[in-house]
Amino acid sequence: MSTAGARRGRFPWVLYALALVLILVFALWPVASVALSGWLAQAHGCTLNEGDIHPCMIGGSDWGGTLYTMFVMGWFMLATLPIGALALAAWLLVLVAHYLVWRRQR
Repeated sequence: MSTAGARRGRFPWVLYALALVLILVFALWPVASVALSGWLAQAHGCTLNEGDIHPCMIGGSDWGGTLYTMFVMGWFMLATLPIGALALAAWLLVLVAHYLVWRRQR
């Protein structure tokens, strides 16, 4: 049996799962950034808002600028969430079409 014949036997669920994970990471990364920065600021008693950088001492270092940047990056979700939703819809259509063709050929 050839390698191509062996590959035809199994549906590539792993590739589709990997693509799904990449889509979700892309779409939700700004949400995670906002959540993490908010959690870190709250856990260390720091002020965090998008209006200004406030000092935030964590482990002897000022993390205010980094937390501010992470928090403001949440605005990217205005683009990443709709793009991720479209990519998810396309992923689902391709998955269903591929699976139906694969089942028919078996």
